[in-house]
Amino acid sequence: MAKKSLGQNFLFDPAILGRIIEAASIGPDDTIVEIGPGPGRLTTLLSKVAKKVVAIELDSDLYIKLQDELAGRENVELVLGDALKYRYDDLGSFKVVANIPYYITTPIIFSLLAARDNLVSMTLTIQKEVAQRIVANPGTKDYGVLSLAVQYHADPEIKFIIPAGAFRPVPKVDSAVIHIHIRKTPKVIVADEALLFKIIRAGFSQRRKTLSNALKTAHARYQGRPDRYRDRSGQAGRNPEHG
Repeated sequence: MAKKSLGQNFLFDPAILGRIIEAASIGPDDTIVEIGPGPGRLTTLLSKVAKKVVAIELDSDLYIKLQDELAGRENVELVLGDALKYRYDDLGSFKVVANIPYYITTPIIFSLLAARDNLVSMTLTIQKEVAQRIVANPGTKDYGVLSLAVQYHADPEIKFIIPAGAFRPVPKVDSAVIHIHIRKTPKVIVADEALLFKIIRAGFSQRRKTLSNALKTAHARYQGRPDRYRDRSGQAGRNPEHG
């Protein structure tokens, strides 16, 4: 029985699960992290194509059932715990394949981006509207902090849409499978990434204000220092004073 409090909506259709596996481009030497394995259908399929599967389940009731469901699958490590607190840095190179509860989608993505040194890719089933925000182009209404954060570190692509009726229980909205390939280097090289994202958050926090007003505090700190903003070639970027 799915728990509404944990945002559980399960996929059972083997054809859709197969398309998710295909979208993830899994090889026989890959370590896969699955967040929220649920009833274990996707976990079983992953274990057939990957070297190792680390399945992280928060629900203790499901964890007990999964122990029986996945018995005999020697390349599956079942973990009872919170994916937001898991130590991904201990895994070595890994890929993520997961059906993410809507309410923790953004925290999960940011948590995984923080472990990007070892992360190869994420293939996530998430709310369609969130996927559209991730791949949004500059100047569109969906473009924002999440778009910039993901596109700064990775190349995202929506692979296909899953209608709400494919899930049990049926959610109110459609989902999308998005593949996010982590870049070896960011699209833009800056001296202070933490400051960059503070500026980005400030810029999008009050969309109705002019950018100069929204960034007033941050701009004051970096006025006249264009060396802080550099593109991939190492050339100084446009000073925010003039942009």
